[in-house]
Amino acid sequence: MNRPSPSGKRVRVILLTQVIGPLDYRLPDWMDADVGSVVVVPLGPRKMVGVIWDEGVFGDEAVEEHRLRNVLEVIDVPPIKRGLRRLVDWVADYYLSNHAAVLRMVISSSAALSAGGTVTEYRPSGIEPARLTPQRAAALDSLVDAQGLVRELAEQAGVSEGVIRGLVKAGALEPVMVSIDAPFAAPEPDHDHPELSDLQEAAAKVMRDAVRSGGFEPMVLDGVTGSGKTETYFEAVAEALKIGKQVLVLLPEIALTQPFLQRFEARFGVEPATWHSGMKQSQRRRVWRGVAEGRAQVVAGARSALFLPFANPGLIVVDEAHEISFKQEDGVRYHARDVAVMRGKFEGFPVVLASATPALESRHMVSIGRYKGLEIPSRFGAAKLPRIEAIDLTQDQPERGTWIAPTLLKALEERLERGEQSLLFLNRRGYAPLTLCRNCGHRFECPNCTAWMVEHRLVRRLACHHCGHVMPPPDKCPECSAEDSLVPCGPGVERISDEVKRFFPEARTIVATSDTLWSPEKAAEFVALVENKAVDIIIGTQLVTKGYHFPELTLVGIIDADLGLEGGDLRAAERTFQQIAQAAGRAGRADKPGEVYIQTRNPSHPVIAALVGGDRDGFYDAETEQRRRAGAPPFGRFAAIIISSEDEREAIETARAVGGSAPQVDGMHVYGPAPAPLAMLRGRHRQRLLVHALRSVELQSIMREWLGGLEFPRSVRVGVDVDPYSFL
Repeated sequence: MNRPSPSGKRVRVILLTQVIGPLDYRLPDWMDADVGSVVVVPLGPRKMVGVIWDEGVFGDEAVEEHRLRNVLEVIDVPPIKRGLRRLVDWVADYYLSNHAAVLRMVISSSAALSAGGTVTEYRPSGIEPARLTPQRAAALDSLVDAQGLVRELAEQAGVSEGVIRGLVKAGALEPVMVSIDAPFAAPEPDHDHPELSDLQEAAAKVMRDAVRSGGFEPMVLDGVTGSGKTETYFEAVAEALKIGKQVLVLLPEIALTQPFLQRFEARFGVEPATWHSGMKQSQRRRVWRGVAEGRAQVVAGARSALFLPFANPGLIVVDEAHEISFKQEDGVRYHARDVAVMRGKFEGFPVVLASATPALESRHMVSIGRYKGLEIPSRFGAAKLPRIEAIDLTQDQPERGTWIAPTLLKALEERLERGEQSLLFLNRRGYAPLTLCRNCGHRFECPNCTAWMVEHRLVRRLACHHCGHVMPPPDKCPECSAEDSLVPCGPGVERISDEVKRFFPEARTIVATSDTLWSPEKAAEFVALVENKAVDIIIGTQLVTKGYHFPELTLVGIIDADLGLEGGDLRAAERTFQQIAQAAGRAGRADKPGEVYIQTRNPSHPVIAALVGGDRDGFYDAETEQRRRAGAPPFGRFAAIIISSEDEREAIETARAVGGSAPQVDGMHVYGPAPAPLAMLRGRHRQRLLVHALRSVELQSIMREWLGGLEFPRSVRVGVDVDPYSFL
C-alpha cells in the first residue's frame, strides 16, 4: 500500500561530519531555502549542521519519500554559492578527500552561524588580585596586551580556564563588550596612486583589463626581487574595487601579514580584513560574515582564506606563489596555488600568481599558453640586483668550531663600520640540530618520532620539530649518567647568533624565525626594529627571505647552501634555488648596492653556478628537461599513500595488502611499500607507497576504486597525498 507523502521537496544535504556521506531530507513547503543554504537537520537523536547541495530525485537508490525526515531550520547566513560548491566538489574529487572535510573549511567559523550582537571579552584591568599564585602571575605576565574570550586567554597564557575565571572574579581581568558585526572601512582605490615604471605599468594594464572585462584569466606575475610586484598588482586590486568586486590576497606566512597591511593602508587608506589561524573567535565571525554579505571588500589571509564564501569575488592574488607553505600537509592535502586557479575558473574571474621565482609548474603553464606570463625583469628605480659570489668552504675555511668563513666575516665587519645592515640566512631553527653525549655517543631522539631533538638554547629546551614534543636538557646523559658531557652538533640560527656576538660583541643582533615571529604583532615589532636601524645583523630562516623591504640591508650571507640539496627530494634543487634567490633578494633594494655570499662546499653544483652566474632561465630549462625525462611533475603525476598505526606490524601488513592489490594499469607504476623516511611520527609507525603515472592516466578514479575496495583495521589510518611536496 502506497503511503501519502508529506508536503515538501527532497533535498540532498552534506553534513559537517566525515563519518557519514550526503543524506536526503525533506524541505517543508513552508520553509524557504535555496540550494547552498546552511541548515540544521536531525541525525538520529542529534541535530547537525549541513548544506543543501542539490534538490530533486536522486535515482533508484534514493530513500523512500515517507522515510525522509524534515529539515529543522534554515540558518540566517547567505547560501554557499554555486561556484564555491563546485570548488568543494573538485577539491574532494582531485585530492581524494571527504566532501565534509572540504566543506568544513568553507564553514570554518561556527560562531558565524549564530545571530549578531555583542560578546563579552576580557582584558587586564591593572588590579593585582589579593591572592597572586605563581600560575596567576604567569598568566597576567603573558596577557599584558591581550583581550579575548576566557577560552582564548587560557590558551594564550597556557593555563586552565579556571585560572582565567579566578582572575576575572578577583577583578584582575575586566569585561569588555565587543560588537561582533562591526563594519569594515572601505578601501579607496584612488587614495594614493604610485608612480610605476614602464615595465610595471605594462603588467598592471594587462591585469586591470582582465579584471574589468571579467572572466577567468590565470596570470603569472614574474618580477625579480625588488621590482615592485606588490605595487603592480595593487593596480588590479584597485580596478576590482572600482567595479564593486571583492578581492582575496593570499600570503604564505602569518609573519608577512603586518608589512603587507602597512603597504596596503598606504595605498588604499585603510587596512584590509585579515584571516589567519591566530584570530579570535569574534574576529573570525566578523570576517566570515563580512565576506559572505559583501561588506568586507578585500581580505588578506593564509591559505584557508581561499575557502571563504565571497559574495562577489573579482580577483585572487597569490603572493609569493612559489612557497611550499601553500601546500597543506595534513587533513585535506590541497595546494592553495592550484585551488585558487580553480576557484577563478569556477567563478569566472582573474587569478594572479606573483613571485620572483615562480614554481616550475607555473612556468610550464605559461610556456604552453595555459597561463599568461607578465614579466618585470629589473628592480624599481635606481636599485640594482646584488652581486652574488660563492665562498668555497674547502678553501676559505671558518675557524674550528665556527661556521662563518673569513671572507663573510670581513664583509660583515665592513657593513658594521658603514652603519649598514646584514642578513645571515640558515634554514634551521634552534641552536643545534643534534645533541649527543661525548662520553658514550648517545643521541637525543624524539620518543614519538624518528627524528633528533633540536636544542633551543634561548628557551632551554630540546624540541622535536615534527610532533612538538619538548623536554628540558638533562644535567647528565640518560644512557651513561656522565655529567656535563652533552655537546651540540651542527649549527642552527641561535648558534650562528652566538658566533656573531663572539666576533662582533657590539653588534645589535636579532634572531628571526617562526619561534620568535609567531604572530603578526611580533613580526611588526621585528620590522619596526629593523626599519628604525635598531638592528645591525639579522640571523634568520626562510621566514625573512620574502616580502620584506629593508633599504639599509646591503649584505646577505647564506651560511649553508648545501643543506637543502641533501636528501634526494624531487624539488630539492628548485626549492634551494628559490630560497637562496629570495634571501639574496633582500640585499641592495634601495640606492645602496647589495652583495651576497653563498657558503658552499660544492661551488660547481648547477644550483650554485646558476645563482652566481645570474642564469635563472638556464637553471629552469635544465631542471625542466630533467623532470621531462623522469616523467615527473608537470609532465607526469605522483600520489603518495601513507599508512600509519601505533602497531608497527599492523602498519606493515596493511601496507603490503595495499601494495599487493595495486591495479595493473598502462602508464602507472606503484613503488613500495617501504618505511617512510620519518618512520615514526607522533607515536605512529608509518609506511609509504608512491604512485607514478602519466598525465593521461585517470589517476583519481583508479585510486578511488582501488582503495575504496579495501577494508582497513580501525586502528590504521590511510592517507592519500595527490601531488605531494613532502616525501617524509
